[in-house]
Amino acid sequence: MGYNFNERTPIYQQIIEEIKQQIVTEKLMGGDKMPSVRELSQEMDVNPNTVQRAYQELERQNITFSQRGMGTFVSVDTGIKQKIKCEMAESILLHFAQGMKNLGIGKEEIIKSVTEYLEREEI
Repeated sequence: MGYNFNERTPIYQQIIEEIKQQIVTEKLMGGDKMPSVRELSQEMDVNPNTVQRAYQELERQNITFSQRGMGTFVSVDTGIKQKIKCEMAESILLHFAQGMKNLGIGKEEIIKSVTEYLEREEI
């Protein structure tokens, strides 16, 4: 993975989003062992404290869990993947809707544009 962090979002938050993306796309599955804080910090070339903060937040959100002496693992809760997917979709839709509104595009025109786009792109 190439890590190209943007300057507008805290790095720990970008790490969280990357891990969530990997869970949604099934690159990480329930029960999978996460890299150690040290391993991931070296791989991403970031401070271990940054990775530790991301891991703590993921655990707080019940996306991961820790087992003392064994490491951090992806939650085996089958609803977590769907919850993450819904949250990510909601965020994308929010940014999209705000952008369209800022352009002065109304609801009907948005629906028409999206429908035409999806038909054209065969998504």
